[in-house]
Amino acid sequence: MIRRLKVVNFAVAEKVELELGAGFTALTGETGAGKSILLESLGFLLGGRGSASWLRAGAQRLEVEGVIDAADVPADLRRELGITGKTVELKRELDATGRTRALVAGKPAPVAALGRIGENFADFHGQHESRTLLQAASQLILLDRFGALETERAEFAEAYAAWAGLKARLEASSLSVAERESRADRIRFQLEEIDEAKLRPGEDEELEDKLPRLKNAEKLRALADTAYALLYAEEDAAAARLTKAERALSDLAKLDPAMGHLQSELDAARISVVSASHELGAYRDSVSSDPAVLDALLSRQDSLARLKRKHGVTVSEVLAARERLAAELDGLVNADAHLEKTRKELAAAEKVLAKLCDEVHDKRVKAAKKLDAAVLKELKVLGLPHARFSCSVEMEEGNWNKTGADGVEFLLAPNPGEPLRPVKTAASGGELSRVMLALKTAFAKADRTPLLVFDEVDAGIGGEVAHAVGERLAALAKGRQVLCITHLPQVACFAQTHLHAVKDVSAGRTRLRVDTLAGDGRLEAVAAMLGGKPTGASRKHAQELLESSIS
Repeated sequence: MIRRLKVVNFAVAEKVELELGAGFTALTGETGAGKSILLESLGFLLGGRGSASWLRAGAQRLEVEGVIDAADVPADLRRELGITGKTVELKRELDATGRTRALVAGKPAPVAALGRIGENFADFHGQHESRTLLQAASQLILLDRFGALETERAEFAEAYAAWAGLKARLEASSLSVAERESRADRIRFQLEEIDEAKLRPGEDEELEDKLPRLKNAEKLRALADTAYALLYAEEDAAAARLTKAERALSDLAKLDPAMGHLQSELDAARISVVSASHELGAYRDSVSSDPAVLDALLSRQDSLARLKRKHGVTVSEVLAARERLAAELDGLVNADAHLEKTRKELAAAEKVLAKLCDEVHDKRVKAAKKLDAAVLKELKVLGLPHARFSCSVEMEEGNWNKTGADGVEFLLAPNPGEPLRPVKTAASGGELSRVMLALKTAFAKADRTPLLVFDEVDAGIGGEVAHAVGERLAALAKGRQVLCITHLPQVACFAQTHLHAVKDVSAGRTRLRVDTLAGDGRLEAVAAMLGGKPTGASRKHAQELLESSIS
């Protein structure tokens, strides 16, 4: 779950800090109050695209910080980024030129790392954005989860990897001697180029961290030297003044013991000043402005960039490409000795793969029928009683990949007489949000996404349907976080946490304020959502809604 969110200089959000809890959080406020800013900032923090137009007027950069549970970060990424605690702080900045900077656990990281975290951590669903459920590859994964087919999926992937390796080896063997030698020479050249670079995983990120310090070495050293001199080097140093103050306080405490507790505080302050001055001195001495070192690092960065252009986005990907090239070279060099054996092994692997493919296809078709029924049941309650939904599973025999030979697509006909079409093109904005909610409800037991974000999922509905939407959001929030922007009191009353966005104007500037509502404050807000200025009748109705959501 995400525990804290801080947004600075993001449009009208000069500084907004939120503590977020588990379960269902409703975000309410007047139209234009700035609610969507929080969702946009969260998406930006989790790897989404940024825009310099978001920057608050007069600010040099915007910042978004969040604290999430470390367990919500993929295990391989935790190892790669050295994350060891129970929580991890994410931060992303954007300046006026559109340049962005990312940090994970206080260390510079590629923006792609935030994107990888976001893909596993959050799903955004709204009238204009719905990530995971609209992607064909994700629809296949979700169907397999719904049908509890992860074991079959893993078994097929293993069989496919074995078959693909044999196929590549056989294809390499079928090349002419000249073709094999030519390809082997090219691979040897690539391997030599990579090996000569003596790469280390994460080296590119280290360079990105070091280079700004070297480029600004003179300025950094001057600033550190100034701070050091002010703290320690001048005759009337801060530490010396604190020592004098301690002596005076000691005499004071003898006359008035009630002031004695300040001695330990001053002592701690003096120790902190001395420690800070020593650290500043060490930092000043460590900052190098050697042009040769800077040139060497820039040259190294250029070398890594050339390799990454050929083999991958990161040094780790380049090293993975090296392993693949080495395996291919081995197949080319030893092709003749294994040709007949490879043919037999490939034929056997194809039989296994075909059998597994048929089995997983049949199970997917059965799971798709169950999914159809579950989604249709939800759509009826959510105000789409005449909609038709179908999870299409089509197999292209022999066209295998690591998941099988099936193509899966979610199809929808929201109104009578309309043909089934892909959900992403068949549904309007409000319909799409409700379809996403219906799917998420159906997938609740199988879907492991920790955070679900809905932007006005209640658009165009009211009454009993709105009440049903609130119930389903609350049900979805069991075991995960759900964050929803809503204008409907029937939805907001089901939330465990109620946030309310307000625009304040002072000194000629507009600022976003987000309040956490409880007790009478929440009652007033729900009453206002029922009909403008709260009245005795609207307060009574609001109280009934809040009480009914608990029962």
